[in-house]
Amino acid sequence: MKKILGRILVVVPAVALQIIWCYVILGGLDKVMNGHLIDAISGIFTLLAVIFVLRLVSKRDESTYKILWIMVILVMPVLGALLYLFLGNKHTGRNLKKKLSESADRFVVREHIKDKDQSEEIKKEDLRMGQSFQHIFKTTGFPVLKNGTSRYYPFGQDMFADMCEDLKTAEKFIFVEYFIIQRGRFWDTLTDILAERVAAGVDVRVMYDDLGSIGTYSVRDIRDLEKKGIKCIAFNPLLFVTTQLNNRDHRKIMVIDGRVAYSGGVNLADEYINAREVYGKWKDIGFRITGDGVGSYTYMFSEFWNAFSKDKIGQEQLATMVTGDHIVKEPADNGYILPYYDSPTRDEHTSNVMYTELLSLATDHVWFYTPYLMLGDALFDAFIRAAQRGVDVRIIMPGIPDKKIVYMLSRSYYPDLLLAGVKIYEYIPGFVHAKAVMVDDKMAGIGTVNLDYRSLFLHYECNSLFFKADIIESLQKDYLETLKDCREVTMADMNKRGIKRFINSFLRVIAPLM
Repeated sequence: MKKILGRILVVVPAVALQIIWCYVILGGLDKVMNGHLIDAISGIFTLLAVIFVLRLVSKRDESTYKILWIMVILVMPVLGALLYLFLGNKHTGRNLKKKLSESADRFVVREHIKDKDQSEEIKKEDLRMGQSFQHIFKTTGFPVLKNGTSRYYPFGQDMFADMCEDLKTAEKFIFVEYFIIQRGRFWDTLTDILAERVAAGVDVRVMYDDLGSIGTYSVRDIRDLEKKGIKCIAFNPLLFVTTQLNNRDHRKIMVIDGRVAYSGGVNLADEYINAREVYGKWKDIGFRITGDGVGSYTYMFSEFWNAFSKDKIGQEQLATMVTGDHIVKEPADNGYILPYYDSPTRDEHTSNVMYTELLSLATDHVWFYTPYLMLGDALFDAFIRAAQRGVDVRIIMPGIPDKKIVYMLSRSYYPDLLLAGVKIYEYIPGFVHAKAVMVDDKMAGIGTVNLDYRSLFLHYECNSLFFKADIIESLQKDYLETLKDCREVTMADMNKRGIKRFINSFLRVIAPLM
């Protein structure tokens, strides 16, 4: 709470200055226009409202998102047009996009991993799956690679122990990027190890999302890290009210010496390793990889770091990090891996399209872990159609929610899914924060992507797709074990009263804003 109050004391004056500046400018214009400024503004934004509605109708985008904004603009033409201009289109993140594009353009060394693309090999085994993987490569720039070793963690505390051991062996560099960082047993233990490695000459860099950690991490904490020699920056700092406020860095990445990478749903806070109970037992998952896939995570971090830090990672330095002699070559006979990240500024929402395709090409089963369930129309229909044609579609959700309104909204999707044959389970011991998908015993995806609008359309996320790798069996085994601690939801659990249906309908309309 103290950190939030401190941030308010910083942000409020900045916002006040923005308001005063606007008031002064508008006041001067009103005098020039002899008091007709309001009429002019109203006319301009009414015209913009018409233009925006026409644009939305013709735009190739998520229909639920379009309907929401059309309703807002039609009901409140002036205010609606203003809100859409600042919050409702991809151009709101153009400053972030520009910085990231300039950063990515500096790294021509990424061609090193592009040349290793294995999507044609997957096509030989599964043409349809290979086509989907190849499309992700073309839209994100991250290729399909031969998978080295991959270790699955059914709980955050299992991953925590291995993280500590790997960090202690770092000799060259450590990259850490997380949505939430919070002081406690987890982060303080890692910080002590990071400080020891810095003293040994290791280059340690930490990046966190400023809004995600608004109540848990602050400028004072950054200074404490810097005193220990650890470089630290906040992604998209919340200093002013800007149009890119919605675009957050929800990724979780740890790279050690270019030879080991960790990712998954686990943030660096004590509830994620069950060292602190918040919403019952915390169910989260993650993974550790070696091999070529680590290079992709090294690039992901470096691209973001260079976009927002003055202390850049050089091209030659990055090349050494990815291909240096210090990296022990692992056997690459463990299937394939495609690590990639989502960007809200791309024309295509990669994970949303990918999940829709996976549901359409599955023939036996598709199983999901997700903490939230707010689906766009295309993905919602894909769930229903897969279940209707006989595919075993399952979703594991939290039994104890962290956000009650979001939980109500998630449950509003249950009736249609249940009627179609989708099986939904709620985890009795507590909260599920895991994000994963499994398809037909041959493919799985593990990462940071929730099945909600923020993850699928607004946030920067990262994901790894595995094809015929041993981690798939480990994930499915954990899923079946978790089902033993779940309660299956049935239609009898659904409230069929009229007022409940009305509330559900309203929540579904505003889902893109949640």
